Amino acid sequence: MTTVALKTAPDATNYPFDVDRIRADFPILARPVHGKPLAFLDSGASAQKPQAVLDAIQRAYSETYANVHRGAYYLSQAATDGYEGARKRVADYINAASADEIIFTRNVTSAINLVASSYGAKFLQAGDEIILSQMEHHANIVPWQMLRDRIGIEIKVAPIDDRGNFLLDEYEKLLSPKTKLVAITQVSNVLGTIVPLDDVIRLAHAQGAHVLVDGAQGIVHSRVDVQALDADFYGFTGHKLYGPSGIGALYGKMELLKQMPPYEGGGDMIELVTFEKTTYREPPARFEAGTPPIVQAIGLHAAIDYVDAVGIENVAAHEATLLEYATDRLSEYSDITIIGQADNKAGIISFVMDGAHAHDIGTIVDAEGVAIRTGHHCAQPLMDRFDLAATARASFGMYNTRADVDALLAALDKVRDIFG
Repeated sequence: MTTVALKTAPDATNYPFDVDRIRADFPILARPVHGKPLAFLDSGASAQKPQAVLDAIQRAYSETYANVHRGAYYLSQAATDGYEGARKRVADYINAASADEIIFTRNVTSAINLVASSYGAKFLQAGDEIILSQMEHHANIVPWQMLRDRIGIEIKVAPIDDRGNFLLDEYEKLLSPKTKLVAITQVSNVLGTIVPLDDVIRLAHAQGAHVLVDGAQGIVHSRVDVQALDADFYGFTGHKLYGPSGIGALYGKMELLKQMPPYEGGGDMIELVTFEKTTYREPPARFEAGTPPIVQAIGLHAAIDYVDAVGIENVAAHEATLLEYATDRLSEYSDITIIGQADNKAGIISFVMDGAHAHDIGTIVDAEGVAIRTGHHCAQPLMDRFDLAATARASFGMYNTRADVDALLAALDKVRDIFG
């Protein structure tokens, strides 16, 4: 059973929960780095894991591990129950109409590639148009370029303004009867911009287009209801949601999944195989060839339980407080420029510093125990939009505090001493 610290009496920082008790649930945060306390500010790349997730993984390997869907013996049945129980937990968490609308993948990249290859093979042809945004991660660009090169679709790009706001009016101008798919991020992994998905999806559907949402950053900052959202596809990855790596999920509306051909072939996705012909199982099994990520799915179940116990709304409020504090503090320095100050942002802040390359910033602050991301963040077209090679990025999780932000600022003083 997952237990967390909920809504205790607020301290001086007015956090919505007892952050010290939350931090105690994440063993890695207690370890020093380079002899300094660890300030982990890279949850946007991959979040740390609470003890509840580590325990679930250990139990699965040590007590109930076997392959799933194939054995009549106890361990196989127990593993199958755990794996399929995780599918139902994901479905419940994002309010899918059925657990059968949840396909387990390696990550959100795998989920997008599945849609590009399978949905693309069924529904798209030369001359059809898809729309992306300037903020997309490479994972939501490259698969569509590969599809374009295979079948001749056209890619259009919805712009953002200089503050990182998604320009809904400009997006609407790109829509036409030739638009067959909109593939768009929910939250920019670089800017933190929250895309107005309700409007994006409504306008796309009015043109008869389907919509895929890259929820890798979105699901960790907000409550997701795929039925209310009316997205046709929604993908996310487990390791950003405080779960293990090697597991992601794709939600798809069943009427679409039933029409889509398999993405990969092999065991567990077949109904009947002869050397002349193979028939395939119904979704989701049709899209899960081979031995699936059994233990990772069980770990994801535990992670969702943990996040749900804390309350994603509480997490979002906590991160908003940290974002405001970090924005205010970084803005005090004339040599720092924040990249992306959209009107609606999640807990991600990117910046550049006069005279210092982002990689140098990352190396120097690491020596002070501060972990941030540096580089193009797998979003090179977005870097080009701002005429930048790289930024430094701090991204917040439920376990971060203002002390972590202060540690970053103190570490940036070290950068300033060297390059100032």
